[in-house]
Amino acid sequence: MSAPAPPQATAPPAPAVLAATGLSVVHRTRSGPLHAVSDASLTLRQGRTLALVGESGSGKSSIARALLRLPPPTAGTVTLDGTDLARLPARELRALRPRLQMVFQDPLSSLNPRRRVRDLVAEPLDAHPEPGRDRTAVVEEQLTAVGLPPAVFADRRPAQLSGGQAQRVAIARALAARPRVLIADEAVSALDVSAQATVLNLLRELTAQRGLAGLFISHDLGVVRAVSDEVAVLQLGRICERGPTEAVLAAPAHPYTAALLAAVPEPGRPLGDSLLLPGEPPSPLAPPSGCRFRTRCPLAEPRCATEVPELRPAGPERVVACHRPLA
Repeated sequence: MSAPAPPQATAPPAPAVLAATGLSVVHRTRSGPLHAVSDASLTLRQGRTLALVGESGSGKSSIARALLRLPPPTAGTVTLDGTDLARLPARELRALRPRLQMVFQDPLSSLNPRRRVRDLVAEPLDAHPEPGRDRTAVVEEQLTAVGLPPAVFADRRPAQLSGGQAQRVAIARALAARPRVLIADEAVSALDVSAQATVLNLLRELTAQRGLAGLFISHDLGVVRAVSDEVAVLQLGRICERGPTEAVLAAPAHPYTAALLAAVPEPGRPLGDSLLLPGEPPSPLAPPSGCRFRTRCPLAEPRCATEVPELRPAGPERVVACHRPLA
């Protein structure tokens, strides 16, 4: 009788590049404090992409800006390669800013219409000169990396580009800064389907090849499935579920995640009426007590109004904040 095969070793997690702990963002308004983000923690790892999903107004972009300290979070810590950004003097923080790059939703609005593509891509070098880096060589390298031949595109202006080409120029500009973290905020929502596919494939390939830590913000779960390794679901400023993308989307543990998935139309499948989200999300000016999803949750019970659910294990590398998880 042959000896049993030894157990497979579990691959160690990729190194952490950026980590946020206990992140909160409160905006002061005339109507009172607006709780955009509450006690959110996440880790971005080398060569991997974390997707942040949720409805409009859930706090996704507020988290992205807090990570960049534009403005700084109200509470919590953000570390880049182990360095606490809040403790850095202004000069040292400015020197680290190129390592955190962002790609925006509307590529044409993010590019100066008067400048040529070669000058747009070189903007990080102009703002943060580095001895020994040849400007022309950097521009050609990054345009080639995003699939835009320099001989064809370097002298064009944004008005001469399609939406997908403009977004690739924006990505090339971000790459020219040699970032450690690349944040894409709804970066394909303004593009047509074919351009979306090109940009998504590009982002995934570049993240893996260059060892970037990616944060992809979207409300489109189909896009999230295509580009991310992990997903964090944000509901009214709180992370309610986090884990590997395929596991979370195949069998959601939080009713909110299940409702988001049920609302995605698929050919031949009726919408799941039992978990469709009723009504409008509560206002972050007056979030519900206890679980913030309870006013729209079909599974809510009395304790949901008084106890804030904490993130608890819900499987391998998964956590969920729910008193009555689905899985």
